[in-house]
Amino acid sequence: MGAVETIALCMGVAWASGINLYAAIAMLGIMGATGNATLPPDLEIVQHPAVIAAAGFMYCVEFVADKTPGVDTGWDAIHGFIRIPAAAMLAAAAVGALDPAMVLVAGILGGALGATSYTVKAGSRVLINASPEPVTNWAASVTEDLAVIGGLWAALYHPELFLIGLVVFILVAAWLLPRIWRGVVAVFRRLKALFGAKPAADSANHSAFAQAADRAVKDLGAGDLEHKPQ
Repeated sequence: MGAVETIALCMGVAWASGINLYAAIAMLGIMGATGNATLPPDLEIVQHPAVIAAAGFMYCVEFVADKTPGVDTGWDAIHGFIRIPAAAMLAAAAVGALDPAMVLVAGILGGALGATSYTVKAGSRVLINASPEPVTNWAASVTEDLAVIGGLWAALYHPELFLIGLVVFILVAAWLLPRIWRGVVAVFRRLKALFGAKPAADSANHSAFAQAADRAVKDLGAGDLEHKPQ
């Protein structure tokens, strides 16, 4: 692999892992095992049948979870601890047996890129789930799956085109992330207000009930005094 091809594969696998790790591993493994792609030696492990089977099974699980509103956000929250480290490791493996310093650089940049694509995906899903209809959720999930497959294919067969697209993605993400963050904060504030209103109402109802009970006790006591024999 030349320098451009290596950089494209390194960044491509990191970017894809932040969105759908299992689809990225399964696709690379299948393409490598079938001879449709030549992977660096340190990345050839994804061609092992057991790795392909495990990634394929987990992709099927994620395929269902990722298209269920609410469940997808919980799934993303858990997988933040998996996708980002995996993106760094796969990016480092894609560099191959080069200078150890370059492997470390690839791991750092791959982790950062994986974190960026993960945050864009997970944050946008929180905003999408604020809508009650499920169609947008399904459309977003299918689009993400197709983007991962198409992005890795471009990284392997058209590295220059992929790198141009990656620059565009980074610029769009830099513009989008602050807006996603503000939207996510607004959603959680609404949820907090929604769930926080009930205890306040219960407290008010309890206070009103206590006041009514006190008045009833006082009235009862006054009635007893009025009817007390002299």
